[in-house]
Amino acid sequence: MKLATLCYVTKENKTLMLYRNKKQNDYHEGKWNGLGGKFEIGETPEECAVRELKEEAGLTVKSLKLKGFITFPLFDGKEDWYVFLFVIDKFDGDLIDSPEGKLEWIDNNKLLELNLWDGDKIFIPWLFQEKFFSAKFNYEKGEYKDYSVEFY
Repeated sequence: MKLATLCYVTKENKTLMLYRNKKQNDYHEGKWNGLGGKFEIGETPEECAVRELKEEAGLTVKSLKLKGFITFPLFDGKEDWYVFLFVIDKFDGDLIDSPEGKLEWIDNNKLLELNLWDGDKIFIPWLFQEKFFSAKFNYEKGEYKDYSVEFY
């Protein structure tokens, strides 16, 4: 089982997205993603999100909101992934040359036009709602199958 975060940094009706094109053998290569990654030992979801934003984008988080939780059973064909989703609208710092890929501010109304995982096209709009969500997205060999969700 893998624990991870996905973070969506927002400002002026734009969201910071990461085009994955730098790491070898990257399961997400060629896709646009939020920022984030796997927990380190002893980290809380919030600590992981803050650390990952600093490492991947050079940004210092000032405020984050937990918006949802997603289970991805056997997402990579090996392990279940449990992912905490955050929206960050207060931060300091300047973007760095990310070791993960190309960072770009995308207009919120254009997010779903990016080359995203199919499931991301479903849950990204939920990030901008007031409700918290808990979902399960099923993939087989990298292909989206279905999902279930509860809103709170």
